[in-house]
Amino acid sequence: MKKVFLLGALFTLCFATNSNAQQTEVFEKKGYKLTFENQDANFSPELKNKLVETFYTVYPKLAKAYNKKTLKNVTFVIDTAYNGVAATADGRVVFSSKYMTKHPHDIDVVTHEVMHIVQDYGQSTGPGWLTEGIADYARYKFGVDNEGAKWALPAFKATQSYENSYRITARFLVWIETSVKPGLVKNLDAQLRNHTFTNDSWKQETGKTLDELWTAYAANPVIGA
Repeated sequence: MKKVFLLGALFTLCFATNSNAQQTEVFEKKGYKLTFENQDANFSPELKNKLVETFYTVYPKLAKAYNKKTLKNVTFVIDTAYNGVAATADGRVVFSSKYMTKHPHDIDVVTHEVMHIVQDYGQSTGPGWLTEGIADYARYKFGVDNEGAKWALPAFKATQSYENSYRITARFLVWIETSVKPGLVKNLDAQLRNHTFTNDSWKQETGKTLDELWTAYAANPVIGA
C-alpha cells in the first residue's frame, strides 16, 4: 500500500459566502493551483486534507506521464446535492459529500477524476468506454490507496466485454500493456486527445484488431501483479 505524504506549506485562502455558507480554500504547490469549495459544514477536515494530498500526489505524475499541457488550475467541489459519486468537466471535479463521507477511504476517486482533466479529449470521436477504462487504468497504476478502499481490478469472466468500461476495460488495458504492447495506453490517450484515434488504431499499435485482442485476452487473461 502506498502512503500519502502530508503536504508542505501551502498558500491558503479561506472565506465563507453568505448564500450557502460555502467555504473555499485555495492551495498552491508544485506549479498547480487547487481551489477547494466545500458546501458541507460537517465534512471531515481530515478527509478534505486527504483529497487535497491525493491531488498533489497524483496530478503532477499524471501530467508528466500523459499530458504536460494539462490545466494548472483545478477546482474541487464538495456538493451536498449531488447524488452520484463524482463528475468532472472543464477542470472542475464535483464530489458527492454523502458518498465521500460514507466511503472516506475511497480517496482515489480523485485519481480517476483528475485523469479526466489530463485526458482533455474535447469532442473526440473515441468511445466513452475507452475514456473511462483509461481513467481506471490510471487509478490502478497511480492510485495512492486502492487497497484501503478495497478497490481492485475484477477477475475476468466470459460474460464480460471490453465495452463494459471502467475496471473491466482497465484490466484489459493492463493485459495489453504487459502481454502485447507496453506504452499502448499512453499512445491511445495521445491519439484521443489529438483526435487521430480510429478503430484501426488497435491494429496499427499492436498488429491485431480490437476483437482479436479481446479473443486473445479471453483465452489467457492472466496479468502481472
